[in-house]
Amino acid sequence: MRTSIATVSLSGSLTEKLTAASRAGFDGVEIFENDLLASPLPPREIRARCADLGLTIDLYQPMRDIESVPADEFARNLRRARHKFELMRDLGADTVLVCSSVSPAAIDDDDLAAAQLSQLASLARDFGIRVAYEALAWGRHVSTYGHAWRIVEAAGHPALGTCLDSFHILSRGSDPKGIEDIPGEKIFFLQLADAPLLAMDVLQWSRHYRCFPGQGGFDVAGLVRHVLRTGYDGPLSLEVFNDVFRQAEAGPTAVDAHRSLLILQEAVGTAELPPPVVPTGVAFAELVTPDAEPVSALLGALGFARTARHRSKPVDLWERGEARILVNTGPAVRRDGTGLAAIGLESPDPRAAARRAEALLAPVLPRRRAPEDAPLDAVAAPDGTELFFCGTGRDAELPDWRADFAEVPHEPAPGPAHIDHLALTQPWHQYDEAALFHHSVLGLHAQDSVDVADPYGLLRSRAVTNADGSVRIALGVGAAPADDTLHAQHIALAVQDVVAAARAFRAAGGGLLPIPANYHDDLAARYEFADGELDTYRDLGILYDRDAGGVFRHCYTRTVGRVFFELVERGPGYRGYGAQNAPVRLAAQHAGRPAR
Repeated sequence: MRTSIATVSLSGSLTEKLTAASRAGFDGVEIFENDLLASPLPPREIRARCADLGLTIDLYQPMRDIESVPADEFARNLRRARHKFELMRDLGADTVLVCSSVSPAAIDDDDLAAAQLSQLASLARDFGIRVAYEALAWGRHVSTYGHAWRIVEAAGHPALGTCLDSFHILSRGSDPKGIEDIPGEKIFFLQLADAPLLAMDVLQWSRHYRCFPGQGGFDVAGLVRHVLRTGYDGPLSLEVFNDVFRQAEAGPTAVDAHRSLLILQEAVGTAELPPPVVPTGVAFAELVTPDAEPVSALLGALGFARTARHRSKPVDLWERGEARILVNTGPAVRRDGTGLAAIGLESPDPRAAARRAEALLAPVLPRRRAPEDAPLDAVAAPDGTELFFCGTGRDAELPDWRADFAEVPHEPAPGPAHIDHLALTQPWHQYDEAALFHHSVLGLHAQDSVDVADPYGLLRSRAVTNADGSVRIALGVGAAPADDTLHAQHIALAVQDVVAAARAFRAAGGGLLPIPANYHDDLAARYEFADGELDTYRDLGILYDRDAGGVFRHCYTRTVGRVFFELVERGPGYRGYGAQNAPVRLAAQHAGRPAR
């Protein structure tokens, strides 16, 4: 199906918005009136610019407070409409959106509304324009799509149809099944938006919290299925009012928007994409650093052994059990110190996983490699983290990335371990995009979002995971972008006995994050422990959580650059991440930062 996006959904000037929409792959745009009014380009030049970019102008919007008004007011409205229709003719737009009136002057009279909309449509037809009448969820007298359709049907004008908007329909809890009673040729336009499920005034909800399909709580795909059963053959168009999107860079937002429509079309059966290939494990986590010494000391204290060196690059492989960390000291290191730059994901079909990612607009990353290096496919996640699709020696047909490394002399690492989860802090404007990306591109299940109190703001976190929990990624975003602690990433290392692991780490010279005594005093009030158990937790800074499935014990290292490690002992039925302990951890990290 054709895709379109309202210019109000993107940030920047009208020219920047049009360019971003075109580069992201959209077929057309809705020109939002405020964007046109603020543009220095005359309508004919905007039309030419769209044509050069390969964009059609599918809708001009909105025209407000037209119908159900006294005769003198309607005469003034027709004069205003004539001016807009002349503008639209120059613009090359053939459909105008008319919103149901919110004016205090509007009269509750469907017959009057139908008659006046019919007159408006007759004027529009003289200019070769169609009128799409939409029910605003907060309309004064018309606030449901069924009511708007009854008025359009009563008017009976060929140039008058209805516009359906998923937000206005689903935010009111209206049953979208009734859409199937509307003839497809009378649905002139379809606007789509999702939204988180919030208990608030619908106008404020609409103006600030809409998001792209798949990022909220609405069944947008179900609504689209009802629309398609009518025979509707117009574009799928996004109209999203969102404070974050209006501040973020237009280009990445437009790509995120177009990805959401590709996923939506896949869900409703109008587009066929390469199927998702769900990762089955974490092959490695790669740290980049300008100084390997503190990272090597940290890994050594954690029980990792340096086992191999890349044959052609300054990259070391450190291993403990099934946990593998790459340490890269090459020229492309982070300017802000040590950071988590890449994740290797075990995949049953790496090439198919890469095809899925590319089809969903994930940037395919060029890779500098020698002819003998394993041909790994990699794409970039929204935050810039590189994702490699790997086969690690379990299938002879899959390239094993470890063949690129030459073994170095080393002592065996103590005890089994594996990567329990990875925590990635997202840029403030890409939190919803990241969740949709990891769900749609990688096939991971997105869990509910969790709010975590920080001493200097609020953190939001959402985990994505595969079915058996062998891949867990916690995506977080903070309210204080300038704070390095909020932007720290971490690797959680699963061990059999966190007390023994913490003691060994400290004995090897590692620094554990100290936890306030008040926390452990509160634990004593909430739970019963064996004699001496809580004293051990106090001594080592171990935190404790329990749910219906089991127990979770964990502690943290001090931060190196922008990375720290977490040692975790996860009970077999525990599914969480110790979120209730996060505020304590964050406060301790703030307290331990050097004075500025």
